[in-house]
Formats: sequence, C-alpha cells, structure tokens
Amino acid sequence: MKILFLVPYPTEGASNRFRVEQYLPYLEEKGILYKVRPFISSDFYRILYLKDYLLKKILFFLRSTVFRILDVLRALKYDIIFIHRESYPLGPPFIERILKFFNKKVIFDFDDAIFLPASSGSNIFMERFNRYGKVPEVIALSDGVITGNKYLADFALKYNENVTIIPTPVDVELYAPSPKKIHSEKVTIGWIGSKTTSVFLKPMRDIFAVLLEKFPYLEIIIVGGRFDNRGLERVRNIDWSLENEIGALQNFDIGIMPMPDTKWTRGKCAFKAILYMSVGIPCVSSPVGVTADLIKDGVNGFLAGSADAWKKKLSMLIESPDLRERIGRNARETAVNEYSVKANVPKFLEVLNRVKG
Repeated sequence: MKILFLVPYPTEGASNRFRVEQYLPYLEEKGILYKVRPFISSDFYRILYLKDYLLKKILFFLRSTVFRILDVLRALKYDIIFIHRESYPLGPPFIERILKFFNKKVIFDFDDAIFLPASSGSNIFMERFNRYGKVPEVIALSDGVITGNKYLADFALKYNENVTIIPTPVDVELYAPSPKKIHSEKVTIGWIGSKTTSVFLKPMRDIFAVLLEKFPYLEIIIVGGRFDNRGLERVRNIDWSLENEIGALQNFDIGIMPMPDTKWTRGKCAFKAILYMSVGIPCVSSPVGVTADLIKDGVNGFLAGSADAWKKKLSMLIESPDLRERIGRNARETAVNEYSVKANVPKFLEVLNRVKG
C-alpha cells in the first residue's frame, strides 16, 4: 500500500503532527509506504501569523501552489490520497475533483469545524480567501472520512456514510509525567496553544487577578499565545517551540482550557486538555463540546462554566497538592486508555484497509 498525505502545515503545525505524523511509525511496521506533503513550508509557517511580510507571504503562497500542483501529478502513483483538513486553501475543491476523475481513493480527515467561517482573525491573509463552503463537497467526494469527535461526525454523515470517529491521539510515552518534578511552594497554572486560540484567555484576566492576589506563591505561564499581562506581574508569556513543548507542559501544576460556547468551539477536539492529562496534571476546562465527555468533573479534571466556578475550582487545586496528585493520576489513566496513539492505531489502520479494498 502506498499513501500520499496532503497536509496543510509542516511538522510545526500541531494538527497534522498529532493526527498524521504520530501514526507513521506504525505504517512502517506494516510495510506501508508513504509520503507527507505539507502545503506550507517551515519558512512560510514562521511568518504566517505575523501581521507584516505580505509580499513574502504572497511569494511563498505562489511557490506552495506550484508544489501542490506537482503533488497532484504524483498522486496518480499512490493507492490512497489522505487529505488532512484541506488539500489547497483557496477556491473550490478542484484537487479532489481531479482525484475523483482519475478514480483515486481519497480519505478526508478533519478535527475542527472547518465547514464554518474562521472567526479568530489571527490569520487574515489566509482567512480572507478560504472557501469553507467547499467542505461538504470534499466529504461527498471522499471514499472515507475521519473526524475528531461526534459533533464533526454528525455533520459529515449528512454527505457521506463512511465516517469514522478517531480522537486526536497523544504519544503517552513521550508526553508523560515529569520524573523529576520538584515539589515546592510555588504553584504554576499553565496554558499552551497558539495565537489563534489565545483570544479565549481574555475573560480569564479578572480571574487571574483574584487568584494572584489570593495566592502569593502562584504563577501563571502562557505558552505559544499572547496574553495582555499588564498589571499582572506573575503572568508570563513564553514562546512555543517543538523543543520546549513537552518540558513546558511538565512544569505546569494545573492546566487550563477556557472556551466560549460557539458552533466553532463545539467542534474542537479538546486536545489541549488531552495533553495536560497525558503529562498527569489536572485540567480545568469550560464545559464545551467534547470536553464535557472527556472530563468527569471532580474525577479526572474539573469543568467550570462561570467565573465563580473557575475561581473556586482553581483555588481548590492551588491549595491542595493531594487533590492535584489524585486528579492528575486519574487524568493520566484516561489519556493512556482512551487517547493514546497505541489505543487508536487499530481504528486508523482499519480505515486505510477498508478504503483500499
């Protein structure tokens, strides 16, 4: 079997790194040949979310378009074309139509409500041209569809009956509790993500202020986003990198995942929470979408649907190392049993074999 993976981002992009690249060693074990082709290069990705560099972005985009056209020609030599999120960000699904014309087997995988208009405003350069309305046709043209949760699957089933739910998995051997975690009086609340999702932190500002005043040994670390920490001395912004991601997570005592309840966020796969759980720390999250199924309140994490609930549940965890340890242990068990790569490989391979026929 030969598979061509068409993905939007280089390995720095979390989505295809976790939903595609983690499975590659298991494909090698089965003797499956593959090629991963990102649309955006690492150089392009480094400037993608910056406000400047418009001309450079346009040149990068044109270059990426040429390479993607060549990918379509290469696709004719493969048994399966696996499209993660999108094959090309602009216009109608002409690549999928070409693949269908040549009778190629296509699997379409998505982990966000990409059938809705993006609302973050973090990347206007790409959002301005994105044709989210093409998603139903891409689903209909595919021989198999993989979604990250039931909300997305329910949408996909309107256009294709061959839909499989596979949550975004985590390598629990790599994303593991820190063996050298130092227990001290300092407690760290952490958030990890991107500039796209850091807008969800804005309502937390007043909550942070109350907690920082109440607990002088508390610090708050924001990794990968940008939070307005003016007047909040113990809130730090740290740049994200592949090299510091795991260490940053392991240094948290508590992870947070605030989100508004919208159509877009209901499509999120709660992967931030899964990462926290994998490294054995308690997560406090808004009860939105799949998160309410992932987190059993007071057992393997906490759900907070109001400012008072956020302050109460974070305070409980800050005050009690024993509670943090118990919740973190249960969270780790959930991640290993249900959300590890190893637990989801059989479903992934089953979809590949079924589509190939």
